[in-house]
Amino acid sequence: MKDRASNGIGITGHLKDWSAINWQIVKKNVRNLRQRIFRATQNGQWNKVRSLMKLMLRNYSNLLLSVRKVTQENKGRKTPGIDNQVILTPKSRLRLVSEMLKLKAWCIKPAVRLYIPKASGKLRPLGILTIKNRVAQAVVKNALEPNWEARFESHSYGFRPGRSTHDAIEQCFARLNSHTKDKWVLDCDVKSAFDSISHCFILQKLGNTPGKELIKLWLKAGYVEEEVFHDTTSGVQQGGNISPVIANIALDGMQKLLGSKYGYIRYADDLVVTAKSKEALLAIKPTIEKWLLDRGLVMNDEKTRIVSVENGFNFLGFYIKTYRGKCLIKPEKEKVLALLKDIAKWLKIHRSAEAMAVVCHLNPLLRGWAQHYKYVVSSQTFSYVQHNVWNLLWHWCKRRHPNKSSTWIKRKYFQIVDGKDWCFFAKDANKEIISLIDIGLIAIERHRKVNGTASPDDPSLNDYWLDRTNRKHRRLAEADSLQRNVKTMLRARAV
Repeated sequence: MKDRASNGIGITGHLKDWSAINWQIVKKNVRNLRQRIFRATQNGQWNKVRSLMKLMLRNYSNLLLSVRKVTQENKGRKTPGIDNQVILTPKSRLRLVSEMLKLKAWCIKPAVRLYIPKASGKLRPLGILTIKNRVAQAVVKNALEPNWEARFESHSYGFRPGRSTHDAIEQCFARLNSHTKDKWVLDCDVKSAFDSISHCFILQKLGNTPGKELIKLWLKAGYVEEEVFHDTTSGVQQGGNISPVIANIALDGMQKLLGSKYGYIRYADDLVVTAKSKEALLAIKPTIEKWLLDRGLVMNDEKTRIVSVENGFNFLGFYIKTYRGKCLIKPEKEKVLALLKDIAKWLKIHRSAEAMAVVCHLNPLLRGWAQHYKYVVSSQTFSYVQHNVWNLLWHWCKRRHPNKSSTWIKRKYFQIVDGKDWCFFAKDANKEIISLIDIGLIAIERHRKVNGTASPDDPSLNDYWLDRTNRKHRRLAEADSLQRNVKTMLRARAV
C-alpha cells in the first residue's frame, strides 16, 4: 500500500525553515489517513486497519504535526522531563524532527513525577516524559485513536475529539428530563483510576495492534520522584499524550453492560448511572463493581453515592437537580466561589497594578468562565458573580486611593456603558477605553449535543462537523464583535 500524501512515508527531506511548512496540507494529510483508519475499522477490514496504522506511524506529516503539538500547543511544553530538555525555537524543532527520523526505535525513559493541586485541595500526580517520548506518543495516538473512535460507545465524552463536558451534561438533562423520567442517580467515583488501570487488561484489549510494544514500554517505564526511581506495575502516566486514549479503552463497554434500562454518562473516569428507582441502582451496583475490578479499578465508597435527583448532585462542575418535576442544571456552587476567591486573591496581590492590567486580566477570565457555563441555567449566577466582582473592584479602588472621595474614585474608574452606570474601565497607551465585561449580559444558549457515536474521523460526517465548527466560530465572532462595539461606543463618548 502506498501513501499518496505528499511528504509521506519514507520521506526524510531537508526541512530548512519551520515557518515555511504548509500546516494546512500537513493537517489534511493526517486527517485523511485518520479517516481511512476509521472507515476500515467500521468495515471490519482488520488487515487494512493494521496496514494503515503502520502507515500512520511512519508518516512524515504525522511526525511534523506531533512535534508542533508537543513543542508549541501543549500547556506543558516548557516543563522538562528526565532529559532536562525543552524545545521552544523553530531551529530546535527542526533538529528534533531530524533526530526523530534517524531513530530506529524510540528510547523509552522514565517520567518525572510532579504534583499539581486538585479542586478538592489534594494533589494530582503528573508524569512528565522526555520530549522525544512525548512526540512518539503523539505519533502513536494519531494511529490508535481513530481505530478506537470507530468502536467507542455513544455516551462517553471525555478526552475524545469533537466532544466536551457540555455533551455529557446535555445527556444528563436528556435522561433526567425525558419521558423516561429517571429519578435516581448512582454518582460513581472511581478511586485513582489513572493510577490503577490494569496493564494486563489494557494490553489484552489492544490485541495485535501496531505500536502495542511501545505502549507496553511506556506503561512499564516507571517514574522518578526526588531522584528515586519507582516501578509502575499498574496505571498510566497522567500527563502523557496517549494516556487519555488508554483510559477510554479501559473503561469502554459499561454502556453495553447496563443496557437500555439504565441511563449512562461517562467523562473519562467520572460517570453517573441513572434509573427510575433506587432499588434498580442497588441491584446493578455489584455488577458495576465487578466490571471495574476486572480492569484493576475500585469504587471510592466515600464519594460514591445513590442520590435522588430531587436532592441534586454535582457532576463535572455543574449542579443537577429536579425542581417541581423539571430538571435544571446550574453552575456548581464551589466553582462559583472558587472563581471569586481567585479574583479576590489576584486583586489583593496586585494592589498597585494599573486599571488596564486589571481589565486585561479579568476580561479573559470572566469571559471564558461565562462561555463555559452559558449553556445551562446561569443567568442568576452570572448576575451574582458580576455583583461580587464589582464589590471586589470597588474595595480595590478604595485601598488604592485611601484619601480620595467616593465621587473622585467613581469618576476615575467607573462610567456609563450601554445605559448602565458604574462600569469599571481603563485606558490603554493609545487612550482607547476598554471596559470590564459584564457577564450578566451574556445570553444563555442551549448546547446541541453531539449525535450518537459521531466522530470527526468519520469521513461520511464531514458536513456535520463542518457545520458544528462554523457555528462555534460564529459564536466566538459574535462575542468579539460585541466587545469591539462596546470599545467603539466608549471611545466615541470620550471624544
